[in-house]
Amino acid sequence: MGSRTSAPFPRAGATARETDRTFPALSTGVVSLYRGRDMDKHALVAQLVERLRETLRVAEQARDAAEEEAREGATPAEKREDARTALEFQSLAKGQAQRAARARTELATLDGFHPRPLERDEPVTLGAVVEVEHASGGFTILLAPVGAGEELAGPGGDGFLSVVTPASPIGRAVLGRRMGESFETRIGGELREWTITHVE
Repeated sequence: MGSRTSAPFPRAGATARETDRTFPALSTGVVSLYRGRDMDKHALVAQLVERLRETLRVAEQARDAAEEEAREGATPAEKREDARTALEFQSLAKGQAQRAARARTELATLDGFHPRPLERDEPVTLGAVVEVEHASGGFTILLAPVGAGEELAGPGGDGFLSVVTPASPIGRAVLGRRMGESFETRIGGELREWTITHVE
């Protein structure tokens, strides 16, 4: 495979300029890498679970460090002189605790997420792997209930799939559509026409 197969897909919230910079490296040949292969969706979900577990681990470590710093990172005199420091660490700890709680909730959701293979003529449902293209490129997504913005390795490590949820513009647009259908949606403030070129 050429080096283009490892080009990343647009990150969540990418600007139109960032999106345009990414797509030209993804020709239809790259988008078609996955066709003709058995897509192991359970392996994709397992990858997503590992990403969320890592997010949880990092958030819990950051929360613990911030809580410790808020309690012990300054002498009583320093805390009296600059109470803002302790408040800042408390706020950081709270934010990381919320991040950890969100990761736990998402992991619990994935416990019941068992996507099945779809026939090419079936409408897109939750759990579908979908290829979408526009005039100058395209990308492949896994439509999942959680994990928006994560990137998963494709079969054999070729390329990436972007995780999107039904709450995202692309996710809302493809849900219920079939291969060959086109739609318009706005990414990074730019309206574009997309075509669904593969569903499984």
